[in-house]
Amino acid sequence: MSKAPRSPMAAPQSFLWSRRIFLTLLTVFVLLPVYVMISSSLKPLQDVSGKFQWIPSGLTIRPYFDIWETVPLADYFVNSLIVAGAATVCSVAIAVFAAYAVSRYNFRGKRVFTVTVLSTQMFPGILFLLPLFLIYVNIGNATGIALFGSRGGLILTYLTFSLPFSIWMLIGYFDSVPKDLDEAAKVDGCGPLGALFRVVVPAAIPGIVAVAVYAFMTAWGEVLFASVMTNDTTRTLAVGLQGYSTQNDVYWNQIMAASLVVSLPVVAGFLLLQRYLVTGLTAGAVK
Repeated sequence: MSKAPRSPMAAPQSFLWSRRIFLTLLTVFVLLPVYVMISSSLKPLQDVSGKFQWIPSGLTIRPYFDIWETVPLADYFVNSLIVAGAATVCSVAIAVFAAYAVSRYNFRGKRVFTVTVLSTQMFPGILFLLPLFLIYVNIGNATGIALFGSRGGLILTYLTFSLPFSIWMLIGYFDSVPKDLDEAAKVDGCGPLGALFRVVVPAAIPGIVAVAVYAFMTAWGEVLFASVMTNDTTRTLAVGLQGYSTQNDVYWNQIMAASLVVSLPVVAGFLLLQRYLVTGLTAGAVK
């Protein structure tokens, strides 16, 4: 039986094989650190401290129990959930109102506002570390409101990073929602807020989910500000992992186990919301 004629639009075999080889190498490059992390988390400490073995000689799940006793990981977990969750809710709530106003209304300074919001993303976060530290300390001295070393201060800090991007992203997404839907809602008796919550927000769920995932991931894994703006009682997971390294020893197996446990909420949330995240990013980028 003769083979079917090859389509002139089909990619050449050399390109197909090159793509397969490249994707295989990329997959190995991505999964290799994950394998090292998982295998190291299942080894006794003496095996991890010595020469690395690709095939472990002995496996144990003891590090996954020890991580909760070596450092107060449960407390750090609660702090991270509260801080990241509150920062996400506040960022999404404020961004929805701000983006809707910019997308649907014309007002003086609209262009300046959007450019200012976007331009804040050009500066590295370390530039804001000292100013925020001084502001929090002065507010605490003047009013008695303890922002430095508190969860509330850390939440406000994370809003300075996630909120500008969230507003800018939702502006693009709201612009892709036809304004005729707003007009139809107003004809049915809805006011501006009614049109927002009954029409625009349901149509913009993918974009809102994408913003929420971005805000949560930003707050969950941030290290620089969390290491300065927190104390022993408000420390988050990203900083708390340093507790597995002491002056006498470094518990490498527990560090790997704790890193896997810490990453589970973000990975699970990303997999569950992947469809909305991809849709929100693409729809917000193309009008």
